[in-house]
Amino acid sequence: EPRSAWCCLAWTLVVVTMNSLVFFINLLLMFVIFTVVLLPTIVVVYFGFQCHSRVLHSAARYCRSILDDNSSSALIILGFVIMSPLIVVAMAIYCSLARRLHLFMCFQPYSRAVYKGVKWRWYEEGGLCSCVKGWNTQVKAWV
Repeated sequence: EPRSAWCCLAWTLVVVTMNSLVFFINLLLMFVIFTVVLLPTIVVVYFGFQCHSRVLHSAARYCRSILDDNSSSALIILGFVIMSPLIVVAMAIYCSLARRLHLFMCFQPYSRAVYKGVKWRWYEEGGLCSCVKGWNTQVKAWV
């Protein structure tokens, strides 16, 4: 049966808060994984742009003694070339980790706030985000 207007509003806030928390956990996990995996690209492109004479032209010792404009250009090109495969690797790591932790199953539908007597998904499946219940072996996902 449908909830009253004030009860629906209160439960809507609970559902929105829970879904927002799960969203920010997913976002934080994605940020950490992409930062760690793309760190070589970030470092190579940073040093390439820092030592190139037409961009920043730093006065650091390694820019004057080791890196000239040609090697700085090579670093910039290398950084952008290795970025594409590393993005694919980072996304595969994130997807496999999110699937293993069942992060996408933690989102609750809006019907939990609208109707009385509807059980929470995590309660029905054996724990928060179904972590207690074993992984369904029939589900296959290719990344």
